[in-house]
Amino acid sequence: MDLSRCTDMHAHFYGGGLAEMLARRASRPCLRETIDGPVMLAMNGEFPFTPSHHDHTIGLAKMAAQGVTRRMLTFPGALCADVLPLAESLPAIRAFNDHMAELRARTGGRLTALAGLPLADMEEAALELVRVRRELRLPGAILPSNYFNTIAQARALEPVLRAANETGALLMLHPGLMVGEDAPALAADHPQYRTSAVALQAQASQVVLTLILSDLLDAFPDIAFQAINLGGTIPFIVERMESIGRHRNADQPFPAERLKRIWYDAASLGPRALEAAVKLYGADRIMAGSDYPIFHDSPLDAIREAAISDSDKEKVAWRTAEALLDRQDAFPGIGG
Repeated sequence: MDLSRCTDMHAHFYGGGLAEMLARRASRPCLRETIDGPVMLAMNGEFPFTPSHHDHTIGLAKMAAQGVTRRMLTFPGALCADVLPLAESLPAIRAFNDHMAELRARTGGRLTALAGLPLADMEEAALELVRVRRELRLPGAILPSNYFNTIAQARALEPVLRAANETGALLMLHPGLMVGEDAPALAADHPQYRTSAVALQAQASQVVLTLILSDLLDAFPDIAFQAINLGGTIPFIVERMESIGRHRNADQPFPAERLKRIWYDAASLGPRALEAAVKLYGADRIMAGSDYPIFHDSPLDAIREAAISDSDKEKVAWRTAEALLDRQDAFPGIGG
């Protein structure tokens, strides 16, 4: 078993000029100085803004200490900077994407990235995705998963999805708001558990349902869709959904086999969840993830402790991710 390698497919980065842009803003999302230090005010809460959020060298040192050999950083989708008005979002997003391409080159590929897109104008977002793939040669982009709460809402992304399919992009569907959508109220008590765990995982499951119950996987076959956190609660409720299909829709059984057409990261989850997901999806669809710098655990911890085969541990640690990233690099018209 080779766990000397690990490719982290779910981490975030707040540098590349984003902090400076957010510091100039008067309302959320924005960055504020306090007596205790900088605080980032996202749409769904706030957190201390530390150098680990924007200094890639700190992240590289953490990777080395944990045995993580490669990491995919993403535009920070939960901030919702990608749904700001176009005049504000487009320059900042293009600068961020350029910076991420530079980091990829500077680190010899140890860092790669998913771009942000200016979603206030879907045609502009599509053009930026084409630039990201064909000029910057990054794997793809991050999209707000609220667009995938229903099939009808996903249709609003049609120009972006067409561009993603034409360029063979990887799309991570990550918690985030749609353009013009108000942030939901936090739970009245213990929001760190009710909102950031229970509600978030339920919403991640809705995203997976939209993909497998719609024609999106068939209409856009060259998109690699990445669902976060092992698809939320799907591994634990799939049998109930299959029972619903048998008893209520006997002529339309629940299409569980379509779950294996999506990629999943295991960010911030543990060995028991990983075991269930491997049994359902297969290890060739599951990738390591850390959710760094929000979480600081090594993604290898859950893999080592999981009761799965040595071969499956290798796949989750790095083989599945590397095969996917190689697929993105080799797509026609992208180059190496």
